Formats: sequence, structure tokens, C-alpha cells
Amino acid sequence: MKLEFIALGNLSVSKSNMRYARKAPDVSDILPTVRARGVLQPILVRPSGEPSEDGQHYEIVAGCRRFHAALIVDREREVTRKGAGEPDSPDSGAAMLACAVLDEADDASAVEASLIENIARLDPDEVSRWACFTRLVKQGRGIAEIGATFGLPDLAVRRALALGNLLPRIRDMYRREEIDLVTIRHLTLASKSQQKAWLALVDDPDAYAPRGHQLKSFLFNGAAISTRYALFAVEASGLAVVSDLFGEDAYFVEAEPFWALQNAAIEQRRSALIDAGWSDVAIVPPEEHFRSWEYEKTAKRKGGRVYLDVRSSGEVVVHEGYLLRKEAARLERGGDQGTIDGDGGGNKPVRAELTSLTQTYVDLHRHAAVRTELLGSPRLALRLLVAHVIAGSALWRVQPEPQSVKSDALRQSLDESRAEAVFNAKRREVLGALGLVGDDSTVTGRGYGYGHAKGAAGRSICHLLARLVPLPDADVLDILALVMGETLAAGTPEIEVLGPMLGLSMADWWQADDAFLEGLRDREVLLAMVAEVAGEQIAAANAKEKGKTLKGIIRAHLAGEGGRTKKEGWVPRWMAFPPTAYTPRGGVGTVAAHARAFSAPEAEMQTQDGAEEAELAPGSENDGSAAPNGDSLGTSVTVPEFDSGTGEGGGRLAA
Repeated sequence: MKLEFIALGNLSVSKSNMRYARKAPDVSDILPTVRARGVLQPILVRPSGEPSEDGQHYEIVAGCRRFHAALIVDREREVTRKGAGEPDSPDSGAAMLACAVLDEADDASAVEASLIENIARLDPDEVSRWACFTRLVKQGRGIAEIGATFGLPDLAVRRALALGNLLPRIRDMYRREEIDLVTIRHLTLASKSQQKAWLALVDDPDAYAPRGHQLKSFLFNGAAISTRYALFAVEASGLAVVSDLFGEDAYFVEAEPFWALQNAAIEQRRSALIDAGWSDVAIVPPEEHFRSWEYEKTAKRKGGRVYLDVRSSGEVVVHEGYLLRKEAARLERGGDQGTIDGDGGGNKPVRAELTSLTQTYVDLHRHAAVRTELLGSPRLALRLLVAHVIAGSALWRVQPEPQSVKSDALRQSLDESRAEAVFNAKRREVLGALGLVGDDSTVTGRGYGYGHAKGAAGRSICHLLARLVPLPDADVLDILALVMGETLAAGTPEIEVLGPMLGLSMADWWQADDAFLEGLRDREVLLAMVAEVAGEQIAAANAKEKGKTLKGIIRAHLAGEGGRTKKEGWVPRWMAFPPTAYTPRGGVGTVAAHARAFSAPEAEMQTQDGAEEAELAPGSENDGSAAPNGDSLGTSVTVPEFDSGTGEGGGRLAA
């Protein structure tokens, strides 16, 4: 290894350097020192194979931050020279760096050198800094100059110099980390005699030497009052003050004179607040506490008062616009006539005509009369029922089926289906009939009840009832059907019961799409579907094909592509009414829901005219839904005939 001075232009950071990065490193901590004294410690470099116009090129193995700091200083000096009109001088300033040149070695040796050079350094402790800074001060250096040289703020320099106020033994204890920073800060507040007394406690095995924040109470006899809490001018008061030599906190030496001036300042503050229009200003003494949960925020114009919360530390916290909760409640009950007087009491509010017990008596008797009369007005009851379902109340809460999906493709498939399009068109008609045009996308589920909630305009029970009463029964039934459809839960036994009752054929409302086919994973099921849409012969010929191929065959036959016969009205067994499974393995939600719907005795429904029961036998013809060989998970059930028309009157909502 040899020492050379190398031009900055012939240096670059090696990729083996532990600080190598495309972005320049932060050098703000060492930049002041480099400006003042240059780069004092040589950087480690090794010859590079890259050519250079000015001679040998070198890679920096260790010293990346010093190199970048030197570049910054060199650019600064170049700007200064040009500003002064001096000629360019590449050899001036920090243009040359002292470098320790390593012998050519492999990358592993360079990485080792970089790491060792960076981790071998040990920052000086604060006591060592104090010793160095003290010598610099004795030689005439100022705090600002020391800070600029070492890249430290003035406060850090003062903190280091503050250790000079401590006894040598305390400094040694701090160097050995026997006491922490908080303790050393408070010891800088102590006189030499107090420091000796504290050391005596440390040496006494039977005594306790306070540390940390407890030390402050020891030094001030339990009354450490910071000058920042004073409401009066500290310097003009003439009170004795001691500051910690770290330059951050100052404390009053004696508590009694402080409180005399502080209490006088508090009275002045109280008078100023009353002159500002507050009805009252209450002072909470140090032995009491202002518990915010016992108070309620109240405006000045409504009788709110100011509380001056005086703490034992000397701090005064101002709470503007509060009343005790009991006072605020009396004021609320009394309305505009109930006001709070200056001494914390309240004028008696106007008494209500009824007690709460009498009001309950009146409410229940009126309720009993109204609901009994409602028995004779079923048409009005129907409209009231619809209004309750839509708006909700304290006793009603009906929510629409959320139709929650986690797949965008499934959501698009549902939104583009014929059934959803027809239903949404009817929904828009209902919203228009109820005066809710431009409102949310659903009729039900807002939960607004009596219309007190924000944004509930037009959705209160009373508003909806007023809209429903003039409508003919047929229109009200249309609205009720829409509302029932919105709140009908998906995947439930009710769906299995309603499908046959309505004579529903899924082929009229659904056809297979990509979202359906992409969700299929079972080859056995796909092969059975191929047999349904293309025939048993084609299914047998493709029995060993992968699922992707089977899906392609199904798509082609459903679309009639490639000369294939188009399969019309195909519905998979799961979606038909009644649903069946393709395999005996189960796990089909619709089949399970169907079984639940028709398994209980009470679910057996008789026809309205007492006709013979119509049996839904497994494997019956239902849009290709029958299981082969009669293999069906359906149950023999009875479904009543039902007229789904509107009956006489035939009223229909107009868009």
C-alpha cells in the first residue's frame, strides 16, 4: 500500500464499495468539516482497468462519502473562483485527494477492505467531546465556529460543554454508562454541593439515589416549576432561576414566590375573559382535576363558561366553552328559556305538561286504538306495510340482497343478463312512482325510518305512505313485488320453492357465457355437459381430453360454430328447477337448498282448489336438467298452482 494524491477526476466509486449506489449518499454530517479542513483521512483506492486521459484511473474501495463531500466542496470553490474572476485552477482546493492505493486484488479482498474500514471507526463519547471542545474554547474558538467545523448544531456543542459543570466522578460515571442522559441533564442543574450530596447517596448502600425525572424533585425539594409555565414576565419578576446547562429548561429556585405572582396573573386572565363576554370563569385549583368526561362543550352564547385548570407543575390549561353535563342537560330541556347563571347554577327550565309515565300511557292507548282500526282497512295496511319495508323503522329492518361477488367477470355477467335488465327497468318505474328519481340504485335498504337521518328526504314512512295511498291496488302490488324481489335472499330454500310455483324456465332468462364456463374445473362434470350439448358419442370420443378442450366443445355447440348443430335452451342441471347434481359427490348448494325446502312436513303445500298434488319426480323433463338413469337428489314434493297475474284491475306503473 502506498500514499498518493490523486485528482478527483481520476476517481470513481467501485461496485465493491459497501456504499455504492446510483444515488449520491448523504454527506450533510461531514460536509462542514470537509469545507473547513478538507478530507483528513485518506481514502482507500485500487487501480482500475478503465482508461483515463489524465493518467491512471482508480476505484474507491472505502471513502465514498468523503469523495462525494470533496466533489461538492470543489464545485463550490469553482463557483466562488468564477464569481471572483479568478482563472481556473484544477489543482486548487479539494481537487486532489489523499489516497491509500491498494495493490491490485480480487473483488472479495476489496469488499473486505470496504467493510473493515467502515465498521472499525468508533464515534467518540460525549465526555471525550467535552474534553476536546473545552480545549478549543480555551484556544479562542467560539461555539458557532466549533459547530461549523464538526457539522454539529450549536445546541449539541453546548450540551457537550455543559458536562464541565459536573464533578469528574459524575462525568466518569456517564462515560461508563452508569447514569443515563436524563440523569446527567438534571445533574447539570445541581450545584457542586448538591452533586456531592447525590454522590453520597450513591455510595450509601442503605440509601436511594434518585435518577431520571425523580432527580429533579430531589434538587428542588419536590417543587420543580419550569419557567415556561409562568403567566408573568420571568425576567422582570426578579425571581431566582436556574437553567440546565444543556440550554433547554429553566426552573424557579423557590416555589412560594412563583405562586404569588402566578395566582395574580391567573386573576388577571380571569378578568380579561369575563370582559370578553364569558358568563363565568372558574378556577380549578391544583388539588382538584378537570375531568373532561364530566363536562359538555357549550358555546359562549348558550351559557358556556371557561375553566382555568391550574396544575401543581405551575401549568395553567384553559378550557373554553364547557358546562357540567347536568347543567347542559337542564339547559337542553329548558330550551331557550333555560340559562346558566354566573355561579354555576341554572334557572329552572319550563316544566313539561306530561310526565314521562303519562306520556307512555297516552302513546300506548293511542297505538292500541290505531292498530285495531287498521284491521278494518287492509288496503291501507298494505300500503303501510310497503312503506315500512322500504323505509324501515325502529321495529323494521329489511335489506336488499347485496349480490356480492369477488369476480369482475361474474359481476359483468350478472349486470348484462336479461333478468337483471328487466328487473332494473321495473325498479326505475317504481322509483319514479315513489318520487325517488335520481336516488340510490335500490328502493329498499336505506333504513331511514321516520326521515330524521341526514339525506332521508323522500324516504320517510310518512312520505312514502302519502305517495302510496292514491295509487291503485295493482300499482301497489307491482311495487310490493319489486320490493320483495330486491329483498329476496340468493341461494336460499325460498328460491327453490318459488321457481316451480312461478313455472320458471331458466332457459328464458339465462344462457351460458364465458364467466360460467371459465369457472368450471371438474372434468367429470365437463364431460357430462359435453354429452348434454353434443351427444354421448362425442363425449365418449373426447373422454381423455383436457378441460380446456371440453370447454371449447361446449362453446362451439352452444354457438353452433364450425358446422355444429346449435344447442338451444341448454341449462346445466344445477340451475334448473328442481336442481340435480352431475355426480354423487354432492357439494352443490342449489341441490342442498332444494332438499331443505321440501324436507320438512310443514313445507308440503296443498293446491289452492284442493286438486290432486302435482309430484315433481326426479329426472322429469326440465330444460335438460334430468339426471341420467334417474339419479336425482330431488325429493317428492307438492307445489300449489299459483296465478302470478295481477288480477282484476290490471293496474300497471307508468314509467
